[in-house]
Amino acid sequence: MSEGQKFQLGTIGALSLSVVSSVSIVICNKALISTLGFTFATTLTSWHLLVTFCSLHVALWMKMFEHKPFDPRAVMGFGILNGISIGLLNLSLGFNSVGFYQMTKLAIIPCTVLLETLFFRKKFSRKIQFSLSILLLGVGIATVTDLQLNMLGSVLSLLAVITTCVAQIMTNTIQKKFKVSSTQLLYQSCPYQAITLFVTGPFLDGLLTNQNVFAFKYTSQVVFFIVLSCLISVSVNFSTFLVIGKTSPVTYQVLGHLKTCLVLAFGYVLLKDPFNWRNILGIMVAVIGMVVYSYFCSVETQQKASETSTQLPQMKESEKDPLITVENGSGVLSDGGGGVQKTAAPVWNSNKEF
Repeated sequence: MSEGQKFQLGTIGALSLSVVSSVSIVICNKALISTLGFTFATTLTSWHLLVTFCSLHVALWMKMFEHKPFDPRAVMGFGILNGISIGLLNLSLGFNSVGFYQMTKLAIIPCTVLLETLFFRKKFSRKIQFSLSILLLGVGIATVTDLQLNMLGSVLSLLAVITTCVAQIMTNTIQKKFKVSSTQLLYQSCPYQAITLFVTGPFLDGLLTNQNVFAFKYTSQVVFFIVLSCLISVSVNFSTFLVIGKTSPVTYQVLGHLKTCLVLAFGYVLLKDPFNWRNILGIMVAVIGMVVYSYFCSVETQQKASETSTQLPQMKESEKDPLITVENGSGVLSDGGGGVQKTAAPVWNSNKEF
């Protein structure tokens, strides 16, 4: 099996794990919050991260992956930013209508595209932009019901979108820049995320619910669902870093909207949630957008691979050509007839990933 095939299988596995684990944890948390009345989402997330870190520490002790320390300031900043983005998303939901919160989540994709275009010179073709537009339209039809605006909620939503986009771009960039795996990055950043949310969680949850998480009555059923949610979260957190590392922040957001559609469908089938023609139409349009996006991404990936494969033999031939020499990064072409030297384009370009 070639390296390309292994990479494709790994990507498919990561995407599948992300979808299954995310849909599972949403259903579990919905039972915990809606049915059992445990509404402390930020505190619950901090427990998720603590359990994830402990699980990874056991995996490290069992030598299932290698610890690779790198820039501690980058790790700390990344971990704290991730924790802040989660807290802001919860505040955005608390201070806005559900419809406006869904619009906030939809805004993450165009914001990510904008940031990557401006700061990383990444180009998105018209076809990719068109497929993303179809996807966002479908999810908007399916999920956005009302758009009640207020100043505080709008500011919180804006901050949530920006911090989420930057955190997800950093997830991809750090893995490539420092040559670390998703597991290594998650293991080192998890404590900072957990501490950030563990300290701020009870305060934010109290602000949003007017209840004290420590005064809640923890029945055996509540404890069971909390433990189950924490165990599933290990897979959710791991697959999130894995997907962003193997693909891109935009692809991860597209996958997130697929999860939203699946949650709506499962909610109707399993939990008998209300479902109407808008949900059905929106999901159908969103699925079309996802299929078109996947197709165009696959075509562009194959085109880049074929271009790379055709350029490699040409580079090897140029290295063997005695008429071409490299001096200080520029190619000097000797004209055998008149002894005139012409400066050619550089033979190699240095492409650095930031």
